[in-house]
Amino acid sequence: MKNKKIETFKDFKKQVRKDKLIVILLRSLIVIGFFVLWEVGARLGFLNVFLVSKPSDVFSLFLTYMKSGELAKHVGISVYETIIGLLIGTTSGLIFAIILYLLPKLYKILDPILVVLNALPKTALAPIIIIWVGTGIKGIVAVSVSLSLVVTIIQAHSYFKSVDAEQVKMLQSYGANKRQILFKLVLPGNLSNIISLVKINIGLAWVGVIVGEILVSRGGIGYLVVYGGQVFKLDLVMMGVLILAVIAFAMYEILALFEKYLQGRNTKRK
Repeated sequence: MKNKKIETFKDFKKQVRKDKLIVILLRSLIVIGFFVLWEVGARLGFLNVFLVSKPSDVFSLFLTYMKSGELAKHVGISVYETIIGLLIGTTSGLIFAIILYLLPKLYKILDPILVVLNALPKTALAPIIIIWVGTGIKGIVAVSVSLSLVVTIIQAHSYFKSVDAEQVKMLQSYGANKRQILFKLVLPGNLSNIISLVKINIGLAWVGVIVGEILVSRGGIGYLVVYGGQVFKLDLVMMGVLILAVIAFAMYEILALFEKYLQGRNTKRK
C-alpha cells in the first residue's frame, strides 16, 4: 500500500514537470512565431517597415548599442529608477495599510479620499508631479510611486480585512490584541497576496518610470523610445519596447522564484 502511494506521488511529480515543460514550450513557440511572422511580414511588404521596423534591424541596432555601452547605461538608469519606485511605493503602501487596519476609524475617514485618489489619472498628472518634486531621478521616481502607492494601500487593506473572522476570534479569546493578530495571523496569512501585489506594482512602477523619462529624462529606456520617435527611428523605439518587456518579465520571474522559495519553507515547517 505504501509503495503504491510512493509510485502515485512520483507519477504526480512527473506529470507536474511534464505540464511545466509543455507550458514553457508553448510560450517559446508563441514568442518565436511572433518574431518569425513579424520578420516575414516586413520582408514581404505586408507590414510597413517604416512604422514597425523588423526584428533583424532591431537586433542589429541592439548589437550596436551593446558594443558602444550606451544600452547598458540607459537600461541601468531605468532599472535603478524602477526598483527605487517599486520599493518606496510598495513599502509605503503596506505601512499605510497596516496603520489603517490598526485604526479602523482613520480608515473610515480616509476611505473616500483614497477612492478619489485612486480614480485620478496619474499619468496625466505626471507633469504636475514633476514640477512639484523636481526634474531628474526624484521626479521620475515620484511619478512611479504615485501609480502604485494608493493601489497598494487599498488592496493590502482589503487583504487584511478578509482574514478568516473565526481565526481572529480564536486569537482574541486567548487575549491577543490587534497588533498581535496583525503580526501573528494577518501578515503571515497574506504573504502570497502581498507578493501578488508586488507583481502588479512591477508593471505600475515601469509605467511611471517610462512616463517620467519621456517627459524630463536625458537617459533611460523611456528616453530612447521618445528620441527614436522624434527622429523617426522606429527600430530604436521597438528595441526600447522589447527590452522593457524582457526586463519586466525577468523581474516578475525573480519574484515568482522568491514566492516558490517561501512556499517551500512553509511546507517544510508544516
